[in-house]
Amino acid sequence: MQLSVISPVYQAEDIVDELVIRISKAVSQITEDYEIILVDDCSTDNSWIKIKENCDKDKRVKGVKLSNNFGQQYSMTAGLEISKGDYVVVIDCDLQDEPSYIPMLYEKTKEGFDIVYTRAKTRTHSFLRNLYSSLFKIVLNWFSDCNYIGQNVTCFSVLSRKVVNAFCRIKDSQRHYLLLLRWLGFKYCYVDVIQNPRFSGSSSYSFLKLWEHAIDGIVSQSDKLLRLSISLGLSLSFLSMFFSVLLVVMYFIKGFKEGWTSLMVLILFTTGAILISIGILGIYLGKALEQAKGRPLYIIDEKVNI
Repeated sequence: MQLSVISPVYQAEDIVDELVIRISKAVSQITEDYEIILVDDCSTDNSWIKIKENCDKDKRVKGVKLSNNFGQQYSMTAGLEISKGDYVVVIDCDLQDEPSYIPMLYEKTKEGFDIVYTRAKTRTHSFLRNLYSSLFKIVLNWFSDCNYIGQNVTCFSVLSRKVVNAFCRIKDSQRHYLLLLRWLGFKYCYVDVIQNPRFSGSSSYSFLKLWEHAIDGIVSQSDKLLRLSISLGLSLSFLSMFFSVLLVVMYFIKGFKEGWTSLMVLILFTTGAILISIGILGIYLGKALEQAKGRPLYIIDEKVNI
């Protein structure tokens, strides 16, 4: 099979029909030997019904329903593991990423690139949503050891089969699509695109979810938080030694008056630093426990045309 297109679907009953139409129109310019894999992340609306309807109309449309709401990253993983194409397109279901760009992205693979990323020239989210996304990527970029790709890089991408196979070998329980691709390496390029407004509905990513996603990405790809807590502890130790010497010197020079305020500030500050360090360690231990359980990354409830 020449081309697979994967789209994770969640709460998108009003989008699925248009999504399939646009993807089919774009991919038909490349080949008729393709498949469209729609992975429903246990939506509570009629998304799965819409997916099955499109599967009945065209056998090249394939549906996968997960048994629980595992998350977008795991829906992508499910689609990648099921895909059979020599090249695989990953695109969100909200139609902010325009499927008509697929032929352009595919052409770049003929230049020898294994990964073709897209960069959004403009972001069509609200101001707060764009602010959350920017903070999210800044945090990832600073803490991650994988040299994060960039502020406006999206999940809309094309992968060669060898990249897909390498990606599917990674069984990390905490997953971040772009960070894992960056870790894999391979020859890549960027294509600038213009995003559309969301076709229908609103994003399910709140600030809290973005923050949790950032923590997962940082913890799974880097031990920088642990090293930061060690640096904080050493800094406080040196600071305390400095002030201890300072207090002794001040006592012999002009006497030192008791000061409950400074003492309480010092106690609260050091206690807070200790609790933060313990919390960071707890996060890593919790993630290590999740990985050690060896649970499947996702569970499939139903499949159509597969």
